[in-house]
Amino acid sequence: MSRPRLRGMSAPLVLSADVETELVEKRSRFLTRLHRVESVEQADALLRTARAEHPDARHHCTALVLAETPERAEMHRSNDDGEPAGTAGMPMLQSLLHAHVVDTFAIVIRYFGGIKLGAGGLVRAYTAGVEQAVAAATLLRRTELAVARIEVPPAEVGLAENAVRVWAAAHAATVEPTQYTSRSALLTVLVPPERFAELSADTARWSSGRRTVEDAGRRTADVPF
Repeated sequence: MSRPRLRGMSAPLVLSADVETELVEKRSRFLTRLHRVESVEQADALLRTARAEHPDARHHCTALVLAETPERAEMHRSNDDGEPAGTAGMPMLQSLLHAHVVDTFAIVIRYFGGIKLGAGGLVRAYTAGVEQAVAAATLLRRTELAVARIEVPPAEVGLAENAVRVWAAAHAATVEPTQYTSRSALLTVLVPPERFAELSADTARWSSGRRTVEDAGRRTADVPF
């Protein structure tokens, strides 16, 4: 089983928050909802909610993209919900895949306006609905970060926290809450792997060579895009 690539132009994107947009095409209303999800069961629950909230809509078409995890393979699903085969769910799914959006469930709720759009018109409308919603969403980039740890004595915590936070703010890194023991404090920084050496050099500078940075592995994280 191949692993998803987490870096570069093809790095997956995820929603920061759910979004809903509306598109009108020849009097038909297309309400598009994008939800961040982690399972098929969660997507099914959201679909039930959409049907309950919009019982008079003609169609509730869907597309689902779940990223690969250690527990499951990458998953793609779509449903036309009564629209002509291939005119709704699949165009929606292709729009999500083209945008590199994962762990996302798209629902397009259609209120029929009395004018038939034809197969081509439906494909364009459902594609545009999802594209419009993706454009309106706030997205995060899923990437792999190095877990860097710096252990310091209690007397140096103030100096260490200030120095690390200043460096992190300038280098797209994240500082986690400091952990304390009876004899020391542990600072954890999530840093792009290519900047690990820079963090090590900066730590050696402010500590006059007394402190080092431990490479504690890698962690997948969602960061501003």
